[in-house]
Amino acid sequence: MKKIVLKIEGMTCSACSNGLEKYLNKQEGIISASVNLVMANALIEYDEAIINRKQIDNFIKKAGFKSLGLYDEKVEEKKIKSKNTNFILFGVLAIILLYISMGHMIGFPIFDFLNMHTHPMNYASILFLLTIIFMVYGFDILKSGYKNLIHKTPNMDTLVAIGVLSSFLYSVYSLAMIAKGNHSYVHELYFESAAIVLFFIKLGRYLDGISTDKTKEAIQKLVQITPNKAIIKVNAEEKEVTIDQIKKGDIVISHAGDRIAVDGEIIRGKAHLEESFITGESKPVNKTIGEKIVAGSMNYDGYLEYKAEKIGKDSTISQIVKLVVEATNTKAPIAKIADKVSGYFVPTVILIAILTFIIYLIFGSSLGTAIYTFVTILVVACPCALGLATPLAIVVSEGVCANHGILIKKSEILENAQKIDTIVFDKTGTLTYGTLKIAEIMNHSRMQVKELLQLAGSLEIKSAHPISKAFKEYLKENKIETLEAKDFNNMSGYGITGTINGRKLILGNYKILEKFGIKNPYQKEEQKLSKKGNSIVYIAEKDNILALIGVNDVVREESKKVIQQLTKNHIESIMLTGDNVKTADRIAEELGITKVIADVLPTQKVNQIKELKKQGKKVMMCGDGINDSPALAGSDIGVSVNSGTDIAIDSSDVILMKNDLTKIVDLIYISKKTIRNIKQNLFWAFFYNSLMIPIAIGLFKPLGIAINPMIAGLAMAMSSLTVILNALRLKSIKLERSK
Repeated sequence: MKKIVLKIEGMTCSACSNGLEKYLNKQEGIISASVNLVMANALIEYDEAIINRKQIDNFIKKAGFKSLGLYDEKVEEKKIKSKNTNFILFGVLAIILLYISMGHMIGFPIFDFLNMHTHPMNYASILFLLTIIFMVYGFDILKSGYKNLIHKTPNMDTLVAIGVLSSFLYSVYSLAMIAKGNHSYVHELYFESAAIVLFFIKLGRYLDGISTDKTKEAIQKLVQITPNKAIIKVNAEEKEVTIDQIKKGDIVISHAGDRIAVDGEIIRGKAHLEESFITGESKPVNKTIGEKIVAGSMNYDGYLEYKAEKIGKDSTISQIVKLVVEATNTKAPIAKIADKVSGYFVPTVILIAILTFIIYLIFGSSLGTAIYTFVTILVVACPCALGLATPLAIVVSEGVCANHGILIKKSEILENAQKIDTIVFDKTGTLTYGTLKIAEIMNHSRMQVKELLQLAGSLEIKSAHPISKAFKEYLKENKIETLEAKDFNNMSGYGITGTINGRKLILGNYKILEKFGIKNPYQKEEQKLSKKGNSIVYIAEKDNILALIGVNDVVREESKKVIQQLTKNHIESIMLTGDNVKTADRIAEELGITKVIADVLPTQKVNQIKELKKQGKKVMMCGDGINDSPALAGSDIGVSVNSGTDIAIDSSDVILMKNDLTKIVDLIYISKKTIRNIKQNLFWAFFYNSLMIPIAIGLFKPLGIAINPMIAGLAMAMSSLTVILNALRLKSIKLERSK
């Protein structure tokens, strides 16, 4: 199975993207395809054993579009000056065309040789020639409309193409009649309608292009933040190379003022690094030997040598960009509804236009009037605004989230986050910092404390559990050397076992004692330690308990504030932890959490999540993304808050690039704003069509309300612009209001 993102040319509305998506999903070998109108690309997962890239490109071509190859986020889309020049040139021609065709209606002076009454053939011929120029200018629209009609995926271009060609061909017929001497047909010319409609469609796309480019800024900022060149150390000498030349294991040098070139680990020096593009926090962080650093970070004040670890597509930046791009290609349920409506909308409009055309003829209207009305209906009903309403708002919001260190894997998260009514928090490393310290030691062995902790620490350093950090820190502070540990075994939810110097050691909570059938005469001591908020680690050998270690954690500064904010928004907070009840209760009381589920194994956490969902609750799970992976995957939304530079955690839907729980509140706030914005966009899109189609049909002519194809084209462009500007308002979301 392979997943690729292709750049697509030729999509103009949601009917285009929806039609292409349906067509691709029908093809053998394509597992799934999701087409993004705003980003103009397609996320395609396919079976390499059945089809290849070339065949996929051919499918896209057959559907009436063009594949421009793999989407490359590193290639910044440059504005082409010729587009601006063309727009200005055709704007002038449009004014000239309108002046010649309609100037006499409002009293403007007209050259006699272009007077429709005295020189009808000259008048008709110049309009024909100018319209031909506009037909060439808008040939891409006409071609797309024809292709999509042939492939049974009619779209906005189909509406325009049918309308424009109908108007143009009838006008050519009228021109022929004038040439034969029937000058009355000079009033049956609609060349200017065909030309100006094409111009306004181009105007709408020109404005769309300017506005939708702004939605890609978050991705471009991330890509451009990595430097093009770097300095590496080769045989004790400095050598400047391009980023692509750096290999894993190379020693890279960073001076004050440089940006970090690749992900790595510091081996020499120290400096303050600014990582706002990852964490959303502009305050520089002090980094020293042994710590991980991320490409794109700004070195403020120090000299660093670091070993390159993740380069190219494996780097944090590349992973973020990949996830953001893939997220923009997933569809929220509300977007799928809009796509489905658009899919039925275009054929319905064509049917309405044809019926109106026939009815006009039946009731005695001229062929010219019937065609004029037919064209107006097709143009005014183009579903541009409807197609942009949802995807544009989603993409803008995903950019806002990315800029604030909230990485979303699927677009549906932005819709579902505002529905969450229950948030389940893991304790250690989530509600607390996870920077545990050994607070108390109750030694029941004949060994000295340092000797005891040397054995325990040498085993714990092999564990990934947060509690192991307390032992590592103790060894470091007391300058105790580690011993070689053999036969290490991690027993999730219980503890660890291993052999050191021939001694088989058992470390863990009280459950591990039960598992190995070890009697526990120290339950009162455990209770005493627990009352002080300690997590308990037993050290045992064979049938004997050697010691009880009390390990304490510190509650995150923002945790209490976040719980208060969630409660204010009527969202229930639950603590779900494998720690003992007393420790969990103490921290819950400090934070204001009223419901605690303690003493649960990682494998049991997912059952608790399922139980909450059975009760009809919409559940978000916040954990470290490793021990809590089953629960994260089982929740409606899984949030990883302890990812660091390892962002590719499959079990979570959202990754907080900084371990800041306030980002959860921000996510819910952005979700609410996004859905409200989408509903506004959909309302105006549907309102526009509901209002303008009856006017185009002519139902309000008795009241003196009517429009022509030119006004219809302008109105359609303005409706799209309204939706675009409304969606772009999301970029100005003030997150501090959510805190």
